[in-house]
Amino acid sequence: MLERLHFKFPAAALLITNGLMLTVPFQALAETCEAENSLLNMPLLLFVALVGATVGGLLARQRRGELARLNEQLRQINAALRRQAKIESYAPSLSYAPVGTRIAESEVIVDPRKEELISRLKTGKNFLRNQDPEKAFKEFKAGLELAQILEDPIEEKKAARGLGASLQRQGKFREAIQYHALVLQISERVGEDSGNTEAYGAIADCYTELGDLERAAKFYDNYIARLESD
Repeated sequence: MLERLHFKFPAAALLITNGLMLTVPFQALAETCEAENSLLNMPLLLFVALVGATVGGLLARQRRGELARLNEQLRQINAALRRQAKIESYAPSLSYAPVGTRIAESEVIVDPRKEELISRLKTGKNFLRNQDPEKAFKEFKAGLELAQILEDPIEEKKAARGLGASLQRQGKFREAIQYHALVLQISERVGEDSGNTEAYGAIADCYTELGDLERAAKFYDNYIARLESD
């Protein structure tokens, strides 16, 4: 009798277990086998993906807006330049000077340092025209030092302008900005703004090359305003 009970109870237990498994939905059984944090991880990953997509979309729209503004500014610049064809490009000419301050070829230069200054600026200009910006930089650098010694702000601005142009030709845009900005600083110091229009344009060009369209737009605004007022 005991032997019969010994074998019957395990058999009954097996039958009951199998019956329970058949009555419980398979989905419920599967859920008990999943990791405890899976339901938390999936929504979190989805949230991160949505945030990334949203931020990416906002940045793309901002970039498109900056490019649209830049295109509009360039359109205005072209229109202003067509109205004022007398304005030359910034880098190659180095010809600006306030009315009445240009030195005539026949004028006798008393100070030999002034003569060397003029020679340095002309040589630097020729090197730029011949696509040799490194040599041009050296000439303009020497010219800037002489102009500072002679306290000649007009020639100092020409030299700074040439230095900025030389660096632009070499692709050194951040350094070029410093020298173009020097033109603006000298103008503010002496209260004479010749060359500022082109300086704004050159700085804007440098920022555009660096991909900083927001700053470029600000300087293009100044450039356009001066073109239209000149």
